[in-house]
Amino acid sequence: MLHKLQGLDRIVKLYDYENVVDEAEELLYVVMEKGDTDLAQLLKKYASNKELTPAMIKHYWAEMLHAVAQIHKNGIIHKDLKPANFMLVAGRLKLIDFGIASSIQSDKTSITIFNQMGTFNYMSPESIQDLGGTQMGNNKTPCIKISYKTDVWSLGCILYQLTFGKLPFADIKHPLMKLQAITNPDHVIEYPVKEARVEDERLVSVIRSCLEREARRRPGVEELLAHTYLTASAQAQATPVQASNPAVDAVKMLQALEGVLSPNTFKKTREGFRHLQMKD
Repeated sequence: MLHKLQGLDRIVKLYDYENVVDEAEELLYVVMEKGDTDLAQLLKKYASNKELTPAMIKHYWAEMLHAVAQIHKNGIIHKDLKPANFMLVAGRLKLIDFGIASSIQSDKTSITIFNQMGTFNYMSPESIQDLGGTQMGNNKTPCIKISYKTDVWSLGCILYQLTFGKLPFADIKHPLMKLQAITNPDHVIEYPVKEARVEDERLVSVIRSCLEREARRRPGVEELLAHTYLTASAQAQATPVQASNPAVDAVKMLQALEGVLSPNTFKKTREGFRHLQMKD
């Protein structure tokens, strides 16, 4: 799967691989592009100093969408989107870990899979729900229908985490109850806007649209890239009281990255931010 996506600038580079088989086991060795850190580690760093600004959230959201848009255009559903699978390389987020990804034919909008796989907290309702599989003796093979919108739910969970500092169902500790809450349309997802001091209604609107339990009601990645949350100017989005200072936001983002990036990569990242500021 990763080999198929080579040449795309938002996908981690695969340099070489070798499948080694001996009497005891079969091992796959891969040589891939080295990243500086991943989004999960960045979130931990930001959480410790509580300096994840609205501009930073918007920046990382756009980076994730551009990466996922590339695989969807090439007929791939990732199925395991989470912060740890977005790697920071020279200031840009790239997708990694295509171990459970699935291909979808160009004339199809969904596929059927026969196992429940993914990372629990980011799995969509449809990737959990068994539509009625095949009974083989005492064992039953599940039947699960997924689509590109399955990845959109996972993206919504990540954006929720970026915005509110926790996952949508984090307060439910029991695994079975959490599964039921994810799939139950009567369970209301809470959006602690006041506690998180979220002032941009467009941001909350995007999260809500991604976390629609019916997959067909979720927007596609291209629609999310065209959403006014990303496309509207900063002045149009906020009142003078709400508006953030882009220069200050860029400095804070660079300060958070300085401790995790190599000196050379940090220099490239800093130059990239300067270029973006000049464009604005």
